[in-house]
Amino acid sequence: MPDSASATDLLLRDDRDGVATLTLNRPHARNALSVGLMTALESELARLRDDTSVKVVVIAAAGPAFCAGHDLKEVRANPGRAAYEALFAQCSRMMLSIVRLPKPVIARVHATATAAGCQLVATCDLAIAADTARFATPGVNIGLFCSTPMVALSRAIGRKAAMEMLLTGEMADAATAKALGLVNRVVAPGELDAATHALAAGIASKSPLTLALGKEAFYAQAEMPIEAAYAYASETMTRNMLARDAEEGIDAFIQKRKPTWQGC
Repeated sequence: MPDSASATDLLLRDDRDGVATLTLNRPHARNALSVGLMTALESELARLRDDTSVKVVVIAAAGPAFCAGHDLKEVRANPGRAAYEALFAQCSRMMLSIVRLPKPVIARVHATATAAGCQLVATCDLAIAADTARFATPGVNIGLFCSTPMVALSRAIGRKAAMEMLLTGEMADAATAKALGLVNRVVAPGELDAATHALAAGIASKSPLTLALGKEAFYAQAEMPIEAAYAYASETMTRNMLARDAEEGIDAFIQKRKPTWQGC
């Protein structure tokens, strides 16, 4: 069934010190990605694209789970090819909006992330997890292989590890997720906010132009053959060197002072 809450209720936003935190707010449904929640998240990411006051985005969640994947009750209430195609197209578009956002996105994972929720973690540029968090792509257990989560998962971790998660549907604990490369850091639950803030603040102190160029280049070169990747990266470095922020950063380093970024 459609969400009864407004888009504002489904997704909360809090801006502090150049960091926007978007909180999934369907705790009663374990933050399952309903059409309403995906629409709200995609819309907010679009607004953030041109918001120069925000340097870094954090995706967090309220309640007992980070994200349980798609809302299966909503899915079964709208059967048929057209509805399914629209649902997965929307989800893919939302995930791509994270990749294409010219600002780093950090997943703050306090609890379980499964199926498309695990996909969301894998899609974010960085992830910090509480040591109580768990991760899985369990669609195979209900006759529905996690094919779309597979796209992000197989690009975040090794193929053998991704296939094991996809074929078994078994839960991976936070330590295993870190070892696989699905998350960057694992901390005690009581340290999660501080660790997320520290990482976000550190990144937010960098040149926003440089972050945008670097993020775009990272994902573009990853899909290229090595020679094409080097050619593309060399052109990106040249563009970056010609920017005022690079000049300022180098001069500040030489002069042993803090740089003042211009964003150009």
